[in-house]
Amino acid sequence: MNAYVFPGQGAQFPGMGATLFESSNLAKERFKQANAILGFPITEIMFGDDAEALKETRVTQPAIFLHATILSEVMGDRFAPDMVAGHSLGEFSALVAAGVLSFEDGLGLVKERALAMQAACDHVPGTMAAILGLEDAVVESVCESTPGVVIAANYNCPGQLVISGEIEAINNACESLTAAGAKRALVLPVGGAFHSPLMEPAKERLAVAIENTVFSKPSCPVYQNVCATGVRDTKELKSNLIAQLTAPVRWTQTIQHMIADGATHFTEVGPGKVLQGLVKKIDRSLETASGDFV
Repeated sequence: MNAYVFPGQGAQFPGMGATLFESSNLAKERFKQANAILGFPITEIMFGDDAEALKETRVTQPAIFLHATILSEVMGDRFAPDMVAGHSLGEFSALVAAGVLSFEDGLGLVKERALAMQAACDHVPGTMAAILGLEDAVVESVCESTPGVVIAANYNCPGQLVISGEIEAINNACESLTAAGAKRALVLPVGGAFHSPLMEPAKERLAVAIENTVFSKPSCPVYQNVCATGVRDTKELKSNLIAQLTAPVRWTQTIQHMIADGATHFTEVGPGKVLQGLVKKIDRSLETASGDFV
């Protein structure tokens, strides 16, 4: 069975989408539509060479969403998923690809999500750190015993877990995790504490937008970050998408459930190859590939 996966924030790169734009009339129409919906020329930033401008959350999130969703459309009949999943932001691309959200509504929600998350980051500073080489249970235990807000946020693959929370709590947890034997405890250059309780204000704001958006029945199961299992019920899809902002991304568990449900081939649709690498670390026997429009 064919599983399609969609990347999240961090997969962006200068020039992303330019070749896609030049190679497809459908892509041209979608990118021009996106500029109008967003209210600024995001294509100028995406196709340009200013990496710093591309790192702004209000730009990064819609840019990655656009690259992934437009690519899946341009692939046409070759895009034939039996199941889909997206890493964090990528879940919105997965929902569009499965026919749950229209392109327009998906982009509108991503725009709202980016602005809400940026506002939450500005209100309460936070950060994230990658922890390599420890069992999940050890990382979870250290987070629980560290004063302040710090939680396990991204279960990316065995031995790679990202923690999120208040800056001081993250720094203290990193010291404790290094002492516990972590190969690396690296604070990440991110703008806030994503997938932690510090995103509660953003969650409340996004919930209103999601509840007011039409969700259609998916064409295939959508494996969501919060539960890591395939979901078809539209009410459940909505509630999980809202919960995602403050809950961990259970990517390891998601891929494991997709495998258990029959997935043998994983295609990453969007910028970069990060998810292909994570899938291989979860199960080296799996076939992986990048989506293309040729």
